[in-house]
Amino acid sequence: MKTSSQRNNYIFFTRNVLTKPEAKLVQVANSANAAANLGYSTVLVYSHKGLTSHNPISLIRPFSPRKPEEKLAKLYNLQEKLKVAPLSMPWFVDKFGGKLTNSSTLISKYYFPFHILPTTKIVHTRDWNFVKVAIRHGIPAIYEHHHHEDKKFEPEIVKNPLFTIAITVADTVRESMIQNGMPPEKVVKMHNGYSQLFATRQPEAAEEWREKLLQDKYQHMVVYSGALYPFKGVDLLIDVAKDLPHVQFVFAGGKEEQVQAYQQMAREKQVTNTTFLGYIEHHKLGSLLQAADILAHPHCSGNASTFTSPLKFFDYMAAGTPIVSTEIPPLMEFKPANVVAAWCEPDNPQEFARCIKHVLETRPRKIEGYSNSLEFVKQFTWENRIQKILSYVDDSMRPVAMN
Repeated sequence: MKTSSQRNNYIFFTRNVLTKPEAKLVQVANSANAAANLGYSTVLVYSHKGLTSHNPISLIRPFSPRKPEEKLAKLYNLQEKLKVAPLSMPWFVDKFGGKLTNSSTLISKYYFPFHILPTTKIVHTRDWNFVKVAIRHGIPAIYEHHHHEDKKFEPEIVKNPLFTIAITVADTVRESMIQNGMPPEKVVKMHNGYSQLFATRQPEAAEEWREKLLQDKYQHMVVYSGALYPFKGVDLLIDVAKDLPHVQFVFAGGKEEQVQAYQQMAREKQVTNTTFLGYIEHHKLGSLLQAADILAHPHCSGNASTFTSPLKFFDYMAAGTPIVSTEIPPLMEFKPANVVAAWCEPDNPQEFARCIKHVLETRPRKIEGYSNSLEFVKQFTWENRIQKILSYVDDSMRPVAMN
């Protein structure tokens, strides 16, 4: 049996397969990467499916922390200090229903107690079942809960001293968690973070983006980065583009089928000044954000606007580029900081277009970025977020930093 001194791994867990740049996966991957950067022995644990997961050795020794492969590292901007441990899922897992053949049973009855537990100091996850498994095996847990769910939290878990803290990103979600049984003193609202890669100035790469996308046809460029959904304001931004035909509107992100659908929408509306780039790897996205004259945050009103803590908002600030944003509840606390060039009401394309015109006239693009945004955003690095979270954890339960 491992002694307590040998249990020093800070485990980040997601049941998802890490193959997509979805916001929730970017969040967990960057959180783990930040913990590793702070010197903690950090392992990002996730599900691994497909033909390569059927290797018998990977089932016998499923927990083998190692450096992330280059493809994974580029996808989530992972650095060399972080270790990853993909857990192989046999072909029949989650195929037939029932407890005996689902991934939760495999993880809780086999992977965790026999392979992950012996070297684990604390776990950090958005997976409630994994929280319960850890606590029942005597391991402290940090829980992240970012969306409204009609789920009651078991008193024997949330009142256990090993349940250290729950983190959410919006006051409204915090209130719903308390209503569902979470002790108020154990749930804290904390914004998401940004990768310091986005704050690194890349003037040459930014200029290449401008030459490629403006093509002497347009004087200015507005960039939207993120998922392509109507509630994110993508439909609205296409209408805005129609009102501003001399401005190039660039969309970075989205699945291939979404990109094609929005390209078709733009054609049907006869909007010719839109370019959809699809997913852009993080090491290239930073320079694109710096290349823009304006970064657009056109989130619509509605239920999703009450709890979002959009990753791109912090990436935008780190770019130092003027931001035009709709006024949605989670972002109102940033109004006094003067880090957004113009605020406008949601769901109103004419108002958003007026805001863009005003900012283009009053906030010229700066190659070095606007200093107020660059200074303000420093508090929201993923590393700072991890340090704040661990400040709520008793010293005896924290992993020991190696440097």
